[in-house]
Amino acid sequence: MSTVPAGSGSGRPTRVAEAVLPSLRRSGLFVLVAAAGWALAAGLDWTEPYRSDGYLAVAGALLAVGLFASTSGIDLAAARRNARLVGLAITVGVLVKAALITGVMLLAFRNPAYLVLGVAVAQIDPLSFAAARLQSRMSPQAKTILSAWASFDDPITVLLTVYAAAWALPLLPDGPATVDVLSHTALRDFGVSLAENAALVLVAALLWWGTQALRRRFGGPPTAWTVLQVVLLLGVAGVAVWQFLMLGLAVAGLFYRPPIGALLDRLTRWAFLAATFALGLVLVGGVRPVPGVVLGLAAVAAHVVVALIVCARLPAADRLDVVLGQQNGITAVILALVLERQFPGTVAVVAPAILTVNLLHALTNGLREAYRPDPGPPAVPASTGGPVPAGGPLSSGGPAGQGGQQFLADPRAEVPEQVLRPRPVSRAVDEVP
Repeated sequence: MSTVPAGSGSGRPTRVAEAVLPSLRRSGLFVLVAAAGWALAAGLDWTEPYRSDGYLAVAGALLAVGLFASTSGIDLAAARRNARLVGLAITVGVLVKAALITGVMLLAFRNPAYLVLGVAVAQIDPLSFAAARLQSRMSPQAKTILSAWASFDDPITVLLTVYAAAWALPLLPDGPATVDVLSHTALRDFGVSLAENAALVLVAALLWWGTQALRRRFGGPPTAWTVLQVVLLLGVAGVAVWQFLMLGLAVAGLFYRPPIGALLDRLTRWAFLAATFALGLVLVGGVRPVPGVVLGLAAVAAHVVVALIVCARLPAADRLDVVLGQQNGITAVILALVLERQFPGTVAVVAPAILTVNLLHALTNGLREAYRPDPGPPAVPASTGGPVPAGGPLSSGGPAGQGGQQFLADPRAEVPEQVLRPRPVSRAVDEVP
């Protein structure tokens, strides 16, 4: 009886739909929540909600949640195994992506305000990738690289955005916006900001390892120690939001890890919805779809260029998965909110750009999953009814992974026939990775 392979043409439309649908649901939710915010602002006639008291504090708190969640979820062992690729991606990669996107926007629209937009959308959203990887059949290596890339490039992007804004403000024809700007964001304050971020990391390290040492020495209910560590973490995060020390908070997430992963995931999802709703509030001033679509296309194209360079030595299949990995999410949303105070109109461009990037990701990765080659069935002996001679099916194809699996023993040695029984042969086959 013949069967249709899973990867055959008749099954591809279904597989495209299955792979695309989760991303489309997330994009649809983004649009609905932003539309709700827009409707509220329009109904109450809030023309400039981003100038209200507490706006920057709320945006900073949401950004703090997203950054800490992204770095605290990194698999450090996996990141160390791919340290070279991750290092290139979050340093040279982020800079080159931002430069390419900014160059496209300046050439297309000749507006100095667009200098910051390339940085704001240059990162890969770690939460979106975490959801997408569950439906993907990409290799563990590709998943590890994209996961570490997405988690580490967030704090770098935030730092670049803040200082790009300080550099771009004087270039605007109308001068700096008449709103309060972030503290220590001028280029002359760069060293001060790094020192303050380093001090925050040191305080967080002392609190984490100090409470861990006390816990080991005195014992007690684990829940009580977890509550204490969470309270101290909230204090560190409060200082980070107050002084906008987001890089320090992101670095703290690499080691300050109380067992609250499930709670942090839920909190991050709610933070994304809150940020999207706030984005909708600001959209009451209008949407600029043409610059937004161009920005989204430029972000995807820049990621393709950088991924091809950074991952040139990866296998072709893994390289393709990384090339198609650009997504935007909570970090881009909140950076748009933060920049709106200094560059009015940022949200009107970034919102359609985020939607463009995520729709492209959904479609391209859906096609990728549908046409991804299925692994073949494991090799089995031609016959299990009797002895298998040396040089038979399991040793005729060369080394393991190249057409067959050799016996561990030297194939040139004489192997007594009585040891070549079905059981050892079956076990050898089961051990093929």
